[in-house]
Amino acid sequence: MRAFHCSWWSFFNAFFIWFAIAPLLVEVRKSLDIDAKDIWTSNICSVTGTIFMRFLLGPLCDKYGARILMGCILMSTSIPCALIGLVNSTTSLAVTRLFIGFGGSAFVMCQYWTTSMFTKEVAGSANAIAGGWGNLGGGATQILVGSVLFPLFKMFMSADMAWRTVSIVPACMAFSTGFMILRISDDCPRGNFQELKRHGIMNHVSASASFHEVAMNFNTWLFFLQYACCFGVELTMNNSAATYFHEEFNLRTEKAAAITSIFGLMNIFARGLGGFISDKFNAKMGLRGRLIWQTTCLSVEASMILCFARAPNLGVSILILVFFSIFVQAAEGSTFGIVPYVNPACTGSVSGIVGAGGSAGAVCFGICFRQFETKRAFDIMGFTVLGSAILSFLVSIRHHGGILFVEQCQEDVEGQQIHSTTPSRTEKSTHPWLYRL
Repeated sequence: MRAFHCSWWSFFNAFFIWFAIAPLLVEVRKSLDIDAKDIWTSNICSVTGTIFMRFLLGPLCDKYGARILMGCILMSTSIPCALIGLVNSTTSLAVTRLFIGFGGSAFVMCQYWTTSMFTKEVAGSANAIAGGWGNLGGGATQILVGSVLFPLFKMFMSADMAWRTVSIVPACMAFSTGFMILRISDDCPRGNFQELKRHGIMNHVSASASFHEVAMNFNTWLFFLQYACCFGVELTMNNSAATYFHEEFNLRTEKAAAITSIFGLMNIFARGLGGFISDKFNAKMGLRGRLIWQTTCLSVEASMILCFARAPNLGVSILILVFFSIFVQAAEGSTFGIVPYVNPACTGSVSGIVGAGGSAGAVCFGICFRQFETKRAFDIMGFTVLGSAILSFLVSIRHHGGILFVEQCQEDVEGQQIHSTTPSRTEKSTHPWLYRL
């Protein structure tokens, strides 16, 4: 369980630094004298860098494990987070947020780590809880930075100086966490990858071969698109919701940030609930059940987006925001309940590509909000999510089938034979090299 807690806490800190400046963008806009399109440009940059890093780190997880990569990412991205107060133009703001956004790639290591520690039967719950508690950093940063630290700093300095210095706090937290996990945790139930390779227990893995094999799997790209339509929506809301409430309902920065935090705080249970229900559907109906739940989550999410854009007042808007958030995060948990089935031997690469879909979705939706009026942008996002729900009918995974048909699951038969030779159910992994231990 130590690795599980290191996993979600690391991702929480990655989210904390990734969106530390988001609730203060109204203040940034005033200080730098820039317009709304410039802010959206910086929002887009903050998630663009994550796409490349998630593609890269997925195969590297298969080769080196999650622990070392997680520590390095947290410590390196905490530096631009601490320095964001030095920005003085749209360009410097966008570039700094681009480098901070690399921290969002910590999600790949988070999901790979938990997948390595738990069996596929409970992978939905394990991945969803770790990812959800990590995503909780998006809500925590809204309320801690926007509604607690920023007003506290303003008591001792000007508003301009307050937003320029407040990000040092999450930066220090992230750097300390990155250093800590390198010292206290393990890569997998049997120890660290480096030691396993040294003793000949684990085979050396080619990162490029792992990526190529997964990239040629059609199912990977279907889940890439679906994850773009749930996690991509969450990233878009984390970046823009505080500004939306400030402009739409004329709220102060602190109050807008507090309301926006509701969206991220639902992660404390919603993503885990999505994964848990996915596991229950799997127990009753196999992979078909997981896919039916996935389709349901995305469909309800789409309807909530369309309703949110038409909320007549603040109270209704907040109510819809709660249910909107729950189904966004349930869809995220459901997606990564299915990911371990796509290619168990290359879970890192699958997680990397699918995870990159979330950031890619945020870029696309960010461009919509930058170019179009807010209500139209929400409509585009809602109908896009609805379209992604239909993609579940195209999924067909070897030995498991899909919604429209089911294949006999040979992997489960093999897994039952392995149960009698392994010391503990919780020590098994979806990785073949652990089956041989």
